[in-house]
Amino acid sequence: MKERDFPRYLTGFLSQYLPGQKNVSPHTIAAYRDTFKLFLTYCETCKGLAPERITMAQLTKELVLGFLEWIETERGCSIPTRNHRLAVIHSFCRYTQKEFPENLYETQKILVIPNKKSPKPLVSYLTGDEMRIVLSQPDSSTKDGFRDLVLLSVLYDTAARVDELINLKVKDVRLMAPAVITLHGKGSKIRQVPIMCNTKTLLSTYLDIRKSCSGMADVENFIFVNQKRQKLSRWGISYIINKYVEEAKNNSDFIVRFPVTPHIFRHSKSMHLLQSGVNLIYIRDFLGHSDCSTTEIYARADSEMKRKAIENAYPDLVPDGLPNWEEDGNLMRWLNSLCE
Repeated sequence: MKERDFPRYLTGFLSQYLPGQKNVSPHTIAAYRDTFKLFLTYCETCKGLAPERITMAQLTKELVLGFLEWIETERGCSIPTRNHRLAVIHSFCRYTQKEFPENLYETQKILVIPNKKSPKPLVSYLTGDEMRIVLSQPDSSTKDGFRDLVLLSVLYDTAARVDELINLKVKDVRLMAPAVITLHGKGSKIRQVPIMCNTKTLLSTYLDIRKSCSGMADVENFIFVNQKRQKLSRWGISYIINKYVEEAKNNSDFIVRFPVTPHIFRHSKSMHLLQSGVNLIYIRDFLGHSDCSTTEIYARADSEMKRKAIENAYPDLVPDGLPNWEEDGNLMRWLNSLCE
């Protein structure tokens, strides 16, 4: 009887290798776990393989390709999501090829499965005026409104990822000059980002109110909490943003045709820094990117900067071919001639 060894290797991968040897974050482990939950669902529903009976020998290139096709066609996952699931399986195969060399040939065939190319989406962001309109919506005279104003201001001013914001603690804020906030990012990376004067004042007042009204002065407390004094969830942050974006649409100067997510605040801050002349190297460090190639998406996305650079570098050789419309009726006669 063949040993049902796949469950043993998967358990070791998720509970020992990732947190112990790789020291990855709980968030990463949860993402890896979700991939294998889907994979086991596919094996059971589409291949008749019960999770507890799967063997390593059954982990083949064909099985993985079938799984990738299934999550795209049946579950409607995007190509980036498909590529992420494949990256997780690749990581598992690199772990098992050392632990289970008997299946090395099949493992190598899985490892050469390439990512699927997908069109890169455009970077959406709010202009300075649009961001100002959103930030002016919370009613700071109320408790919740003032909290929301501080939350949105910190989210924008630090260009924090949503997970970095919801995990922000009192101990991560230094209000003495120079005022900085410490963010705990992906891959256990830590970075300090400066905050502007207005954000510093708002945050200082907010922390003082929390301390005097609720006694929440412990440095280990989360800064942004709900009514149960629990840290806000990703859904909670999105709800707050959506609320004020909808209110901002009442302003005739706010014309936004894309969903405003927490990450849009990060994109907006990055674009505003770039448009202000801040070097990409500094923006890279501010955002916590590993290299400038990731940060360059903002330089490629700013069409206005491209236009100005081209205008300054090269004269416009295209002639003004419009006719003389000084006499009444010339414009209409010209338009009618084009339609003939």
